[in-house]
Amino acid sequence: MYVADILFESVEDAKSFVNICNSAPFSVELVAGAYVIDAKSIMGIFSLDLSKRIEMHADCAETDPFVEKVKPFVK
Repeated sequence: MYVADILFESVEDAKSFVNICNSAPFSVELVAGAYVIDAKSIMGIFSLDLSKRIEMHADCAETDPFVEKVKPFVK
């Protein structure tokens, strides 16, 4: 499992992130307090406070190409 804190600078960043997650063949979740959101859901992501860091859990290894794709969002 790959875990990282992410932060979106804009709504466009969130949309790009969702597109990357939708191309992943494994589950990706965002954890914000008591909420666990499917990162492949744009509506789910917009239900979170995007001005704060959000913990991402991806069901992949740190060597997976997905990790490189999401690096611009990792803070």
